[in-house]
Amino acid sequence: METTGTLFGWAFGDTAREGDKAYVDGLRREALGNARRTAEAKGVAVEAGSEVFTVLNGDETLVELDTALGRLVVRCTVHVTGPGADRLHAEGPMNG
Repeated sequence: METTGTLFGWAFGDTAREGDKAYVDGLRREALGNARRTAEAKGVAVEAGSEVFTVLNGDETLVELDTALGRLVVRCTVHVTGPGADRLHAEGPMNG
C-alpha cells in the first residue's frame, strides 16, 4: 500500500489583475509547479489531478497574510505519494 500526504505550492501576483482569468491561470500553473518542485525535493510524487486551488486577495481576507499584504495569493494543495508521504501534511501556511 502506497502512503499519501498533502503539500502546498504558492504563487503571488498583482491584486489589480485579480479579474484577469489568463493571469490568474498563469499563477495557478506557477503554484502547481511550486508544489511539484517541493514534492520532488521531498522525494515524493504529486498525484495527477489532485490539485485544488485557493485564490486570496491579501487586502480583502480575514486570513492572516502579513507577508502578502497588497498581493494576490494563489495556493495549490496537492496529494503526494511515495515513501514518507504520510508524514507530509499541508497545514497553516507551511508544509509540515
